Amino acid sequence: MSELPEADRQGDLPAPRETGDLIGQEEAEQAFLDSYLGGRLHHAWLLTGAKGVGKATLAYRMARFVLKYGDPETARAMGAETLDLAADDPVFRQVAGLGHPDLMLLRRPADEKTKKLKTVIPVEEVRRTTGFFGKSAGAGGWRVAIVDSADEMNANAANALLKNLEEPPSRSLFILISHQPGRLLPTIRSRCRKLTLEPLSPQAIDALLARHAPGLSPEDAAIASALAEGSAGRALSIAAAGGIALYRQMLDVLAPLPRLNIKAVHGFADAVAKRGADDQFEMGLELLTEWVARLVRLQSGAGEAVLRQEAELAARMGEMGGLDRWVEVWEKIGALASRAQGLNTDRKLVILNAFSMIEAASRGLTVRA
Repeated sequence: MSELPEADRQGDLPAPRETGDLIGQEEAEQAFLDSYLGGRLHHAWLLTGAKGVGKATLAYRMARFVLKYGDPETARAMGAETLDLAADDPVFRQVAGLGHPDLMLLRRPADEKTKKLKTVIPVEEVRRTTGFFGKSAGAGGWRVAIVDSADEMNANAANALLKNLEEPPSRSLFILISHQPGRLLPTIRSRCRKLTLEPLSPQAIDALLARHAPGLSPEDAAIASALAEGSAGRALSIAAAGGIALYRQMLDVLAPLPRLNIKAVHGFADAVAKRGADDQFEMGLELLTEWVARLVRLQSGAGEAVLRQEAELAARMGEMGGLDRWVEVWEKIGALASRAQGLNTDRKLVILNAFSMIEAASRGLTVRA
């Protein structure tokens, strides 16, 4: 019997709850630590920032800390100066296995029949908090609920969570992870203390790649770091899912613009649209979308190319179509990607349509979605 997928796990990479360290977000960590040790811990925290910058990892570090120490006096007495817990600590192991009785994780559940993740966090998930917070907490006295991600709650789920935030149980801690906080109810945002996690520095990304993907050549590591744009999760997924080779293949396919080689386009589409290759498909579509976004930034003088080949291609594209046209292409491919995630569409056709839009724009033709 195959295991059900997990919404917060990328491929074979460790899940955030299994990750002990967090690089490059010291300011956000210190803000939470100061609040806790000062006895001013807010009952709800909203962690925002781009995908892959460490929001979920920080959420579990926060949860483990309060579940371990229970109160500021105990934390100070035990010399806790950071949110670190040793990997062999019982609290760390329980949280990593989602077996801690005082921790609840709300995320998109998997469908038992289809073995696929649902597209939203339904209200039934949030309603589980009623029983969870109604029980007596363990020795530490805290109960912690992590919502990953809050953006994925449907309307009923969001309203159910809001009721908890409006009347929080004693010694409860809500940690909401959000990639797009503007999509949340204003009333939810207003009841949370917000921590914004910034994109990681190139040095931090390089350190993570050296630790978790030591087999990468220096050139490939530089490509993964540049494509990640400050996202540790993105850098690691690119390295793990063959994203570097896929990126090179994509540039080769785009090289003949304004007229693409149909055989090469179909070869790329076949590579990323294979049955069961979900990660490859998402990676291929993201690489295409992000290439157009970089093209727009390069044309506006606000970006850098990943490789010289990309810079030369961008210069040619600037001569073939104005900035407004490429912004339109970026928007339409983004909409195409969103529909592909929500519907059971023909994956190869999605990729072919994206290349068709790029070719049309480079030839000065009408871009059709």
